Amino acid sequence: MSTVIPIRQESTSGCQEPQVTHERGQREVFCGLTGIIWLHRKIQDAFFLVVGSRTCAHLIQSAAGVMIFAEPRFGTAIIDERDLAGLADANEELDKIVGELLQRRPDIKLLFLVGSCPSEVIKLDLSRAAYRLNTQFSPQVKVLNYSGSGIETTFTQGEDACLTSMVPALQVNKDTEKKLLVVGTLADVVEDQFRVLFTKMGLGEVEFFPPRRSTQMPSIGPGTKFLLAQPFLADTARTLESLGAQHLPAPFPLGAMGTTQWLAKAAQAFGVSNEKFEDAIEAPQKRAIQAVAKHRNELSGKKIFFFPDSQLEIPLARFLHSELDMHLSEVGTPYLHRKHMQAELQQLPATTRIVEGQDVDQQLDRCRAAAPDLVVCGLGLANPLEAEGFTTKWAIELVFTPIQGYEQAGDLAGLFSRPLIRRLKLVA
Repeated sequence: MSTVIPIRQESTSGCQEPQVTHERGQREVFCGLTGIIWLHRKIQDAFFLVVGSRTCAHLIQSAAGVMIFAEPRFGTAIIDERDLAGLADANEELDKIVGELLQRRPDIKLLFLVGSCPSEVIKLDLSRAAYRLNTQFSPQVKVLNYSGSGIETTFTQGEDACLTSMVPALQVNKDTEKKLLVVGTLADVVEDQFRVLFTKMGLGEVEFFPPRRSTQMPSIGPGTKFLLAQPFLADTARTLESLGAQHLPAPFPLGAMGTTQWLAKAAQAFGVSNEKFEDAIEAPQKRAIQAVAKHRNELSGKKIFFFPDSQLEIPLARFLHSELDMHLSEVGTPYLHRKHMQAELQQLPATTRIVEGQDVDQQLDRCRAAAPDLVVCGLGLANPLEAEGFTTKWAIELVFTPIQGYEQAGDLAGLFSRPLIRRLKLVA
């Protein structure tokens, strides 16, 4: 193991929901290590140390688009041939690397040891390593671990695993006073916008998880109610519920309609009057509706096909169908958590083809047969499909870009209209 290498509501289907088809076969997805790209930007005093191969290092560096000398808050402890052959003590080398890292970066207050496919292959127990290192460096540095391996997961589940590992660090109390917790990584500007709206609604204490700094962990108790800001946080939600917090099931805050329904769920749970709620959202909701409408000419009536990638597919499909009148050829999603998606599914046409999981060859055949105007897929499929004449949208861009809330609704619509506009210009 070598030294650290820093690498830079309106329902459209009534009571009937769409039927779900399950597929199992060859998949085309990124691994959970990719989640580090947005997590390290959010938690400003954390460092993510991937215990993996040079391939893992190149993946993170390429996804982040940063230079090696930029001193980011993530890096890779490289597993090399000596480690794989069992000629070196991996735990001893890892301890040495962590010691050197923390000496060089005293600003680190939270260190994540992130497992990868190679570390799982050599059976390196990072949970024990984290416990050992946490004992050594606490209270100055908290050391946690989670798996970002892509063997059985898709890339957004890296955030779910990370937040789940953080839940035990939350302060658990017996306070029954109601308070709201927003769960899921949001860009700081989006978090600030939601905080303003909650304040105007008269909600008292509102906290966000993950916090911007690890020293500002929220507390939870029997009075805590939480909204999910991201649809891929099943394990995090389950762990919070086990500690007494109550999940508020709602559509996700994508587009004007989704944001209104998401906020309304909180308003209802905390007894906010209709008058106060409408007054709080009136201006931003109007701006969002107007911003989305500017993209309707390009998108209305167009067919869209979703390959499974991020678990954002169903909320995005609801937004595109309900607010932009797009036709849904197929909506694929890696995993379908029906409890979290219930409010979304109820707003999709009952005829929508929803596929959980993936058999990529069969799905490619269906995509070609459907001849959609726009295909949302991973990077590995985008270029081949473009070569066949399809217009594509990179699914990962929808995770990296701030798309939640009223002020981002127009930007979200633009992410789908721009590829079609570009295609028209190319063929003109």
